[in-house]
Amino acid sequence: METVRGWTDGDLRRLDEIIVEGERRFKERQPRSGALIEEARGVLAGGATSSWQIARPQMIWVSYGEGSKIYDADGGEYVDLHGGYGVGAVGHGHPKIVEALTRRVPRGTHFAQPTEDAIVVADELARRFGLPLWRFSNSGTEATMDAVHLMRAITGRDLIVKVEGCYHGHHDSVMVSVSNEKDEIGPAERPYSAPSGTGIPRAITDLTLIVPFNDLDALERLFEEHRGQIAGMILEPIMMNAGVIPPEQGYLEGVREIVHEYGALLAFDEVKCGVTTSYRGASGYLGVSPDMVCLAKAIGGGVPCGAIGGTEEVMGRIADGTYDQVGTFNGNPLTMAASRATLTEILTPEAYEHFDRLAKTMSEGVQDVVDEYDLAAYPRAFGAKGSVTFSGRNVRNYRDFLELDDRFSQAHWLFQHNGGVFLPPWGKAEQWTLSVQHSEDDARRFVDNFESFARALRR
Repeated sequence: METVRGWTDGDLRRLDEIIVEGERRFKERQPRSGALIEEARGVLAGGATSSWQIARPQMIWVSYGEGSKIYDADGGEYVDLHGGYGVGAVGHGHPKIVEALTRRVPRGTHFAQPTEDAIVVADELARRFGLPLWRFSNSGTEATMDAVHLMRAITGRDLIVKVEGCYHGHHDSVMVSVSNEKDEIGPAERPYSAPSGTGIPRAITDLTLIVPFNDLDALERLFEEHRGQIAGMILEPIMMNAGVIPPEQGYLEGVREIVHEYGALLAFDEVKCGVTTSYRGASGYLGVSPDMVCLAKAIGGGVPCGAIGGTEEVMGRIADGTYDQVGTFNGNPLTMAASRATLTEILTPEAYEHFDRLAKTMSEGVQDVVDEYDLAAYPRAFGAKGSVTFSGRNVRNYRDFLELDDRFSQAHWLFQHNGGVFLPPWGKAEQWTLSVQHSEDDARRFVDNFESFARALRR
């Protein structure tokens, strides 16, 4: 029987006090960032280069990164566990990335024609993921967009299925039921196709059907109700838009069986969990192969990137012209040079042993603190990715996630940041990302800050 921890009224009152004090310290430490925000508002919409950079109490302007650290505009040093939302598995200024890009730049940075590095990168991805044919793009959004287009082009069907609360980029077909509130998503047994943001036509969102994560009955019911109309399903094999939520035993195998039974295709979005989770990605780690895998973020070593790989049957439809997968910057020589170095020289099997050691230090350290202070929280990690979920119950889907009080994540984020550890803003939803350049001391600093937070909460 699951043990359920909870929070007291005293905890919650103290939590609000911690946030007020943490935000005061945060802004006091970063006057230069505050000034840059004001300056940027005159030329950048909202004062940022992406809406997700706008965070409470203010966004952080970064000066540079080196190894496992980043330095803000005020000169503050941080252990970087933000990792650019999962990009930074190689760390900052890795010598092999610097060498690869330095060698490539004088020889030309763009041709809109392939270079030999593309073959090496595709061959390495094929070997790791067990999918023979690949194409490149420039972001995870483009990779998942190609996956959706391929599913529709191959099957001749219009409908797709996605998991409630999963983010697959910001193209129209998948900006449905991503970060919506409880009053927008409908009943659990029949979730709404709720648009996640403005500017998305209802005519498009109606083509995207929604199911909860870890619910095979709902998935089979949906396919039966729309028999012969669904092109395919896209999902993260490990859900990472709500902390870290793993698939339950048999779930992914069941998904693949149902999808294929109804003549549809299955795409895994491994943009976040791909080469960060294990050497063979989440699909290899979990032992379930889809028809397509979408990658981006960490495969590029810090350079904009994206990739989609698939079976001969699926990717052959690109080769024969059924679907035109295009893009001026696809396979850009800078990206291919950085990806080659990342995949063949840096993210080696030894790198994943390093990730596992540090993740163990962090997870076990957090769990020790949770037990000592009787916190309603738990850690979860897969390879370089991990998170702390502030719940006394196991979170198994997005609706469970919505029940979490995001003040805990905000307070923890402030303690980490003020203590010299940079985690992603929107901490309730995001994960840490380790790099090959992180050390045991870096991992211990995270644990020490977590203990400081717990001590302040229980004071």
